[in-house]
Amino acid sequence: MQSKEGCPWDKVQTHESVKPGCIEEVCEVLAGINILRETGKAENLKEELGDLLLQVIFHVCLAEKEGLFDLQEVARSAADKMIRRHPHVFHEPLRTSEGEPITDWSEIKKIEKAGREWEADYLPEALEEGKSLIERAARRKGSHCRQKKSYRYGTVDLTG
Repeated sequence: MQSKEGCPWDKVQTHESVKPGCIEEVCEVLAGINILRETGKAENLKEELGDLLLQVIFHVCLAEKEGLFDLQEVARSAADKMIRRHPHVFHEPLRTSEGEPITDWSEIKKIEKAGREWEADYLPEALEEGKSLIERAARRKGSHCRQKKSYRYGTVDLTG
């Protein structure tokens, strides 16, 4: 898609420019989960998970083009994390310097993030940005939605 013969739109995208589509796909996955819960029908969830996977692959393609990482590295990182965070399933647990097993997920995560704690400082801004992108998506999709919709976690005003 981003090759010389690929899609002109895809070729000019960046991680920043596709953020809105990424957050929108996450919201559509949530809608698919809600549809499954309410109707028992999984078709929409399957479709939206595929769209979210395409977002992941798109970002990986951008990163690979920039020489940052490739899909194999992302998959390996995810698999390694799953194994580390489930020592009771995959291997002997990590141990403290005193030899005590570390099986608590949050403790394992703290060890993984050692020296990178500063990354958490970016989360509040990212959450605000996500909120803004969700509001933008709601306005864009507003013609397909009711003007105001109440959800379990609050009300969304689509009139913007």
